[in-house]
Amino acid sequence: MLAVSAVEQLQVMASKRQYKEAAAQLEAVNQLCSHFEAYRDIPKITELREKFKSIKQILKSHVFSDFSSLGSGKEMEENNLLQQLSDACLVVDALEPSVREDLVKNFCSRELTSYQQIFEGAELAKLDKTERRYAWIKRRLRTNEEIWKIFPPSWHVPYLLCIQFCKLTRTQLVEILNDLKEKPDVGTLLMALQRTLEFEEELAEKFGGGSQNRLTGNDSGELHEGESTSHAISDIRKKYEKKLAAHHGSGNEEHDQHRDLTLPGAGFNFHGIISSCFEPHLTVYVELEEKTLMDNLEKLVQEETWETEEGSQTNILSSSAQVFSIIRRSLKRCSALTKNQTLFNLFKVFQRFLKAYATKLFMRLPKGGAGIVAAATGMDGQIKSGELAENVSKIIEPQFVDMIDMSEVQDEFSAVITKALITLVNGIETKFDAEMAAMTRVPWGTLESVGDQSEYVNSINMIFTTSIPVLGSLLSPIYFQFFLDKLASSLGPRFYLNIFKCKQISETGAQQMLLDTQAVKTILLDIPSLGKQTSGASSYSKFVNREMSKAEALLKVILSPVDSVADTYCALLPEGTAAEFQRILDLKGLKRTDQQSILDDYNKRGARTTQPSFNSVMPAVSSTSIAPVLSSPAAPGIILSGEEVLARAAAFGRGFSATGFKKFLALTEAAKDQKDGTLRKFFVG
Repeated sequence: MLAVSAVEQLQVMASKRQYKEAAAQLEAVNQLCSHFEAYRDIPKITELREKFKSIKQILKSHVFSDFSSLGSGKEMEENNLLQQLSDACLVVDALEPSVREDLVKNFCSRELTSYQQIFEGAELAKLDKTERRYAWIKRRLRTNEEIWKIFPPSWHVPYLLCIQFCKLTRTQLVEILNDLKEKPDVGTLLMALQRTLEFEEELAEKFGGGSQNRLTGNDSGELHEGESTSHAISDIRKKYEKKLAAHHGSGNEEHDQHRDLTLPGAGFNFHGIISSCFEPHLTVYVELEEKTLMDNLEKLVQEETWETEEGSQTNILSSSAQVFSIIRRSLKRCSALTKNQTLFNLFKVFQRFLKAYATKLFMRLPKGGAGIVAAATGMDGQIKSGELAENVSKIIEPQFVDMIDMSEVQDEFSAVITKALITLVNGIETKFDAEMAAMTRVPWGTLESVGDQSEYVNSINMIFTTSIPVLGSLLSPIYFQFFLDKLASSLGPRFYLNIFKCKQISETGAQQMLLDTQAVKTILLDIPSLGKQTSGASSYSKFVNREMSKAEALLKVILSPVDSVADTYCALLPEGTAAEFQRILDLKGLKRTDQQSILDDYNKRGARTTQPSFNSVMPAVSSTSIAPVLSSPAAPGIILSGEEVLARAAAFGRGFSATGFKKFLALTEAAKDQKDGTLRKFFVG
């Protein structure tokens, strides 16, 4: 029987270690056994299968024994040993896959035995000797490159050896790091990590690309019905001999290492296989980065001029630009080392760093100076914080992406910008209040005639013509709009309240003050044009018109006859109070004894809600109807003469409704105490 003969031949080849012939014979017998699978219950077939199994075990034992001499130096003494081991690899391929796995694993373990012993010793089991570990394996790969060509490329022996080396190295480094009695030196730690990352990258490049160089063809080896057994054995042997020729021929050709050692299957990711063990110990690195950042911040703030460069298109504080430059460098350093927990920890450091910077800017604001303008316009913390979060999200590991948030930092910078803009408003208020004080010193009760606008009005005009163009050129549209809104909500009510601070106001004085009021309103309405930012000025203009109309209404009440003053007050200022009304009577020069009957008449009117509204008393006149009065072809800052204003004063009549004194008082309650004396040196003179 041919099968019996084939098994007996294989037995002889195994005993004589004729691996090349045995490999081909193994393939043939394997195919025959498959062919007789249906007859496995026949005793003779069962006996033959058991004998074949025993022969394979003998072959495995011989191959493992012969490979144990590889690396012992015998391969240099015995010229035919390498050829014999190369043939043995063919036998291994013909045996079960587990045989190859066990053989390669045993070989790698033997290769790494000396490595393990060397680097577990006291001299080299140190963090600063990490680089020598990688030098050892690279030298080993280079020295044995020719010898290891006995292994078929499809076995990927160097690749599997490197994987086992990495796992062993990681285990040893973990022990070294955990056994440290104190925090590691940051320089030593980072150097070890850097060299580890470089080694991992080298392995990834060496083993990371290409596809398998596998032998192709019909290897199914199936026997079809009608084919003779002897013919089948002959075909199988010829096919396998072709494989042998291909195997031996490959040893004489130059092969690209990246193709010969490509990854099996999906491959193995070398990135992080060792370096990830450093992650729990990088706290000292993050602490050093934070200290460096904070030290730099102190220096930057001390050296900040609080001025933006003349002619600059961005108006960014130099410290702001440098802060984010420092952050970018720190981010680049860390991301080159790790993109895991340590990078997230550093991101939290960035948050604290930027909050500290925002706090220093905030503390700087009350000191005034041009730095107020610079702080309001020269920091792009909100924008840059958003970009920083986006950049970190792109490079950090996915599990941390949802935790990358800069909203709190952006809120800090928003608070700084808001405070800076309010400080600008306070500065204008400081100068404005000086002119309001000058207004109260005018002898309104003894004026003999109405003339041009008063001197304090000219001074108010000078305040805005000198400051607003500068602010308009520095503030972005959104910040300038905020500035306008705050300014309008402050100055209008201030002017209204200031009228009550004056002494007695005669009819002529009231007419002069009404002219001044119109002039001040024109000045306020011209602020957006002075700043060359008129796109969002409509709401501002509407607010100024409404607030200054209240001052006009107040002066019209003062101008009204005594016998109709109560009616006029209730019509023009329907939300007024008895105390305010009594103060108006004082301004008119009425003695307290003469006021009583008028106050009694006013108090009899009862709740303000029962009184007719202003619109039911007089038809309203829109503010646009006086636009020609407020506009002038003259140069900016030139206010209309008293005659021109008074000639149209009647057009206002009782045509403006008002929201009342209480609302104005509420609007200005917070603003009235913002008299920061330290700001005066910036805003005065």
